[in-house]
This record gives sequence, C-alpha cells and structure tokens, in this order.
Amino acid sequence: MLTDSFLDYLRYERNYSDKTVRAYGEDIAQLQEFMKEEMGESDLLRVDPDLIREWIVSLMDKGYTSTSVNRKLSSLRSFYKYLLKQGKIIVDPLRKIVGPKNKKSLPSFLKEADMNRLLDDTDFGEGFKGCRDRLIIEMFYATGMRRSELIGLDDKDIDFSASLLKVTGKRNKQRLIPFGEELEVRMREYVNVRNEVVPGRSDAFFVRESGKRFQPTQIYNLVKRNLSKVVTLKKRSPHVLRHTFATTMLNNEATLGAVKELLGHTSLATTEIYTHTTFEELKKVYKQAHPRA
Repeated sequence: MLTDSFLDYLRYERNYSDKTVRAYGEDIAQLQEFMKEEMGESDLLRVDPDLIREWIVSLMDKGYTSTSVNRKLSSLRSFYKYLLKQGKIIVDPLRKIVGPKNKKSLPSFLKEADMNRLLDDTDFGEGFKGCRDRLIIEMFYATGMRRSELIGLDDKDIDFSASLLKVTGKRNKQRLIPFGEELEVRMREYVNVRNEVVPGRSDAFFVRESGKRFQPTQIYNLVKRNLSKVVTLKKRSPHVLRHTFATTMLNNEATLGAVKELLGHTSLATTEIYTHTTFEELKKVYKQAHPRA
C-alpha cells in the first residue's frame, strides 16, 4: 500500500519517532475517509487540489484550528512529494495549496480593576516575605521590566534621588526606567525590613530569606501564586504583568514610542502588538455598551 510504504520510509530512512509516524498515518487516513465520503472512492492517487481545498474547509467547519489544519497539510505535502519521487504521480496536488493563516495570539493581561484588587485588597502576609512579595508584583506592574531584569537588579541600580532604575536587558543592553512616589515608598519600606532581617546578603536588591538572589523559577512561582488570588487566566506569569504594564500605559494615552523605550524593545513593531490588545478591549466594551453593536 502507498501509505504503508511512505510510513516505512519515514520510520526507517528518516528515523521519525513512532508517535510522529502515527500522526502522519492518521492525517492521510483522515483525508482518505473524506475522499470516500465525497467521491465514493479512496484512491489517494486521484486526489486533486479541489478536493484538498474542500477538505480544509470541512476541517475548519469542524472546529480545527488553523495550526492543526496546517500541520495536517504538512503531513500530506510530505506524502505527495514522496509519491512524486517514486513516480506514482506526475503532479503534486498540494503544489498550489495555501493553508489557513495562523492567528497571532494576543498577550494576556490583567485589567486595572484586577490589579487594584491584587495590590490593595490582597493579603501578602506579614514581615519581610510579605513586604517583598508585594513589592515584586508592584515592581513588575509599575515598570514593565522582564523577569531576568528584576532578578539582576542590584542596590546600586536604584537612584532614589532621581527616581530611576537601571536595568540590564537582552544582549546586556541597559536602560533607565522612572518610578513614582508610591513605588518609592514601598521600595524604601522593603529595604528597611530587608536590611534588618537579612544582614548577610548578596548585592541583589530582591533576595530570598537566605540572602541569595532569586532563581527564575522561584519568581515565576511567586507571581503565579499571587495572580491566582484574583484572576483565572491560563497564563499567570511575570510576563503577563509586563503585558499589563504596556496595555495600561497605552489605555491611558501613553505614546507607542514611549512604551517602546520603557519596555526596551528594539523595534516598534514588537510594541505594536499591544495596540491590538487595547483595540480588542475597546471592541468588547463597544459590544457590551452599544444597543446596536
């Protein structure tokens, strides 16, 4: 059989895993089943571009994502290229087939009301740990810095007199981020508690109870644990707070260029994804509020 020969080729000549080979086989069988329903036959050598296009439409109608459909098309492309090399077909039926475009996922972010509940109404606990954990959440939200930038922050990088933070981003590129009075109060409070409770510590601004710098996983778990108190978002990572910072700034009339500099993006195109996020939020508000939406 053509399919068996192709799968043996993948398994023994291309060294594909059993799982991958099985997925290729299932994709081909799914097309064959569709062909049988539409044409009353299942000869894969008689597949044409029109049938492939109809199959794509049927998959999308059944709720398959564009990513899933494109993965199936990739399997079929490999199959028909193999048949072409074997001389079983003269023309590849997928030669001019274009799969559905994959949708770009918009960044997850918290609404201002959720952030207010988190920072104003949530109990972070008493003492050094509670003071520190709350400040970490607020630092992400107030500055938009990356997780690695927060972990790498040292005492010397904070200029209280100028209200500036110096962070080291990707490719060791440094930038300055301003901070406001509210964050300054929290930072000074934290420093006082930290210096009293953790005498022997590293140069890091944020430290664990041992005085050592945080590991990335520890910051991730800290943020996830606290975001879970107010939201049920699938993603509850430090990067969500970075997205929240950018979205909040743009919703409150900050310019795209200013947000780009604050986030440390090298290209304005990277920052522009947040304009889509704010527009999606506007569409939701419109649909909820307008009687003719």
